Amino acid sequence: MRGKAWKFGDNVDTDLIIAARYLNTSEPSELAKHVMEDADPEFVNKMEPGDIIVAGENFGCGSSREHAPIALKAAGVAAVIAPTFARIFYRNAFNMGLPIFELPEADEIVEGDVVRIDMESGEVIDETTGKRYKFVPIPEFMQELVDAGGLIEYAKKELAKKKEA
Repeated sequence: MRGKAWKFGDNVDTDLIIAARYLNTSEPSELAKHVMEDADPEFVNKMEPGDIIVAGENFGCGSSREHAPIALKAAGVAAVIAPTFARIFYRNAFNMGLPIFELPEADEIVEGDVVRIDMESGEVIDETTGKRYKFVPIPEFMQELVDAGGLIEYAKKELAKKKEA
């Protein structure tokens, strides 16, 4: 994964990621139009698919709505990097197939920097500054969920394997 970093602060809650006024739909493409709108009204017009959100502590706090990671993924956000994530958001992100990375030094990355995430080495590389950071390893099962595209796709593949056996 490689993209431009977009910075957001501490305690970005799920209502800031996708405001409740848009939750009359679960359609990912509709949610994507409004992602991060209350934090930065022009975010979806400025970002490009593959870009990466870099945030502060406790990203995704608030409600347990799955709409937040769905909206981020549908908007083209490749990943979210933060020192910590709210527990429910953490699980929902993986269930929806949105990769997230815990990086204590996330605050060192500046908006606009080009960031690359190297899964092989377990590093976040700030290509703009040349700095390299080790991220907290993702549990193997959570990585399988992301690789499959989320929990539903993972379950479909597992069921297909059982039918073949």
